Amino acid sequence: MLKQQCSLDLPVSDRFDWWCDLAAQEVVPTIVHSAHRSDFYAAVKLLRFGSASVTELEFDDMGSRRTPRLIRHSDPERWMLTLVSRGSMWVEQSRSRAEPSLGDLVLYDTSRPFQSQILDRGVPCRTVLLQVPRIALPLPEQVLRSRVAQPVRSTSGAAALLCRFLEGALENAKTLTPDECTRLDAVVIGLMATLFAATSDAAHLIPPQTRQRVLLQQVKAFALVHLHDPRLSPTLIAEAHHISVRHLHRLFHQEGLSVGEFIRGQRLERCRADLADPRLINRTVANVGARWGFQDAAVFSRVFKAAYGIPPGEHRRRCAPTRPRP
Repeated sequence: MLKQQCSLDLPVSDRFDWWCDLAAQEVVPTIVHSAHRSDFYAAVKLLRFGSASVTELEFDDMGSRRTPRLIRHSDPERWMLTLVSRGSMWVEQSRSRAEPSLGDLVLYDTSRPFQSQILDRGVPCRTVLLQVPRIALPLPEQVLRSRVAQPVRSTSGAAALLCRFLEGALENAKTLTPDECTRLDAVVIGLMATLFAATSDAAHLIPPQTRQRVLLQQVKAFALVHLHDPRLSPTLIAEAHHISVRHLHRLFHQEGLSVGEFIRGQRLERCRADLADPRLINRTVANVGARWGFQDAAVFSRVFKAAYGIPPGEHRRRCAPTRPRP
């Protein structure tokens, strides 16, 4: 379920109070202060998977504090993982202080006091917040608590995959069905668990089913990055992930797909988008196919028609902008 709201839709005098109420309801109750309370800007995009949720937050500089009294009054008992994508901030919890760089992740525990400050950099800060119930993560609480208020780099591994997943989910939120959101709930929880298990030497605590879901997402991410390479194959993917080709096929079989079907489908979707893009009109149909790994123009035309019912050239003509008559 997708929910979007923006302070610009409200009278100026109501914006800060609206933000405080929304943050308390959708994130966690805190004491909020800001130099911009007379004309506060904030925009929110919230996507619920199931038990987990991801929220894109854009807002003016502000500070927030979660006190023991607020915790006693209301505690959702969640882990909150924040990705900083624009702006600067710091956060303190459990005697740790983090000043994350752009692209870093920071973990909070709603059951313990914390405070944070968004710094004034002349533009609204943007963060992506993942919220997961504490009972949903298959890790001992001490593993997570040892990582609160510490920046986690997201340039590689499970952290990079998790960030791409969150951004991609928000980007495609309007097209996700309720059933898809429910299935993605287990995926995002598995990714978060894998991230902190890896950074805490607790990988052996992750259930086998969760490890397999995360491995499948890693495999898919690798394939998407290498779609342009005509050498992309089950063997290449399996070798890159140190698993057997048979194991790789079992991963995809659980989703009712073969590895080849997944690769071909993703390539065709990108070809279809490129053929509909007027900026790429000077590229031949064969060039578009080759760009996404179809080296043989005849094969590309045949599989495109089989998938979409028309040849790629006809698809391009139908998508071309119509010129006004003189």
